[in-house]
Amino acid sequence: MTDTLAQPLTIREVAERTDLSMHTLRYYERIGLIQSIDRAPSGHRRYSEDDIGWIEFLKKLRSTGMPIREMKRYANLLWQGDHTVGERRALLETHRKRMQAQIDELNDCLSCIEWKIKHYKEFETMFFADYEQETVASPTA
Repeated sequence: MTDTLAQPLTIREVAERTDLSMHTLRYYERIGLIQSIDRAPSGHRRYSEDDIGWIEFLKKLRSTGMPIREMKRYANLLWQGDHTVGERRALLETHRKRMQAQIDELNDCLSCIEWKIKHYKEFETMFFADYEQETVASPTA
């Protein structure tokens, strides 16, 4: 990947910047989600800004529930070149469809919870109004 940083970053710096563990970064490289990272003469990894951009995209795929095998499929298609654009788009459209179904389900759950909260607020208003009336109506000794 092209180096567009003035100073390439170490794996520790990338882990801090992306909020991924160094173990996860090494794992992603080992399974082929991240193409080979440039190395310093010492053998230590040196990440570019392009590498970080790709890692951030992988995080978005993962945090939205894309399975690792699909992420690998997407990465392999990307690295095969522009002739795979249609397949990459189709893969992302399928993922978007799954995400939308999850969002719809969450919105349905949220509506149910909001209804329940409204119900409890109404109950509390009625209960405390009745309680206050009883307290005012009964004389204290």
